[in-house]
Amino acid sequence: MSRIIPSRRSFLIGATALAASAAIGPAFGASVAGFVDQTWATARARGVSKKTFDAAMGGFQPLNSVLKLTGAQPEFVSTAADYVGKRVTDRQAGTGQSMRGEWKQTLAAVADRFGVQPEILLAIWGIETNFGGYMGGTNTVHALATLAHGGYRTSFFGAELITSLEILEAGHVRPKNMVGSWAGAMGHPQFMPSSFMKYAVDFKGDGSKDIWGSVPDALASTANYLRSFGWRPGETWGYEVSLPRGFNYLNVWNGASAPLKEWSDLGVTRANGRAFPRGTDVASLYMPMGGNGPVFAVLPNFGVIKRYNNSDSYALAVGHLADRILGSTGFVQSWPKDTGISKSQRVDIQAQLARKGYPVGTPDGIIGPKTRAAVIDFQTRNGLLPDGHVSGNLLRALS
Repeated sequence: MSRIIPSRRSFLIGATALAASAAIGPAFGASVAGFVDQTWATARARGVSKKTFDAAMGGFQPLNSVLKLTGAQPEFVSTAADYVGKRVTDRQAGTGQSMRGEWKQTLAAVADRFGVQPEILLAIWGIETNFGGYMGGTNTVHALATLAHGGYRTSFFGAELITSLEILEAGHVRPKNMVGSWAGAMGHPQFMPSSFMKYAVDFKGDGSKDIWGSVPDALASTANYLRSFGWRPGETWGYEVSLPRGFNYLNVWNGASAPLKEWSDLGVTRANGRAFPRGTDVASLYMPMGGNGPVFAVLPNFGVIKRYNNSDSYALAVGHLADRILGSTGFVQSWPKDTGISKSQRVDIQAQLARKGYPVGTPDGIIGPKTRAAVIDFQTRNGLLPDGHVSGNLLRALS
């Protein structure tokens, strides 16, 4: 557990994947026919029948739509406000509440077995596929084959391709129903094939793990995934908090964690004025857009959500939607008016700090302790909130 600082005044997918990728690696970049032949040789060695293989890979040609998307990944600068605002709306919260009623018994049974709260499962379902409204319409096998044949992360997608064929061989889904995103994420929970193999659950008990057509199987599979990464039953993801005047913002940036009671002793309170349910729960602080925006005390379950998608903004969106499904009206503190910031802009900030005499080292766009300390000092000297947040507003203040 990292030590918290009292005040700012005191301091200014495994061996199976490797085997598959090694086996089909030489075919990457080969002709389509050669690639299919090599894939069949690997699949056959892994127990896939010719019938299953032909049904899944028959007529394969690289999908142009998938190839275009691999090349359409420009640097995208988005703030947490943008990300959460697009995914957590009144309509989405209302749909989640309706689904909570419709699937009440299933959710209760899943929560009893896996220890994951219904609202979290609903929030992930809502953000991943709009509660099943859009699970992607791309043939999973052909999408993975396109990526593998095209040389896009070949080891990873080659392994996922063979695993997808094993799923079909086991009879969990028919080839025509195995659809998902362009990158191979499948069904209601958007599992990759390797995740399906590890975490999918036959909750309805009919012998198949149907994350495409069975909501109970999909919800249970999501819960099993979260439990496997250490979900803590009975604990939430986090709380919006208010920080006291004179708070040492290095406590945010140094990753300090402490029981909520210790944060309370420093003057950290829940933004809605309520008490923390348990002072013994350990939390760290997450400040996505600076001290003038919403700040959160996040618990270990926040990190578990990130195992689903390794993004702070994603975990915040899931947690916030879960709260909205439970009846929350939104964040207490408004988001500040600010823009996302690119790597080149971070380099510019460091260069400007260096010109002002701060020892930030060679500008590289990586915000380390020296840059953070320089930002806090600059903010303090210029009458700004010394929160150390690197943003478009800071860039304008430096210019």
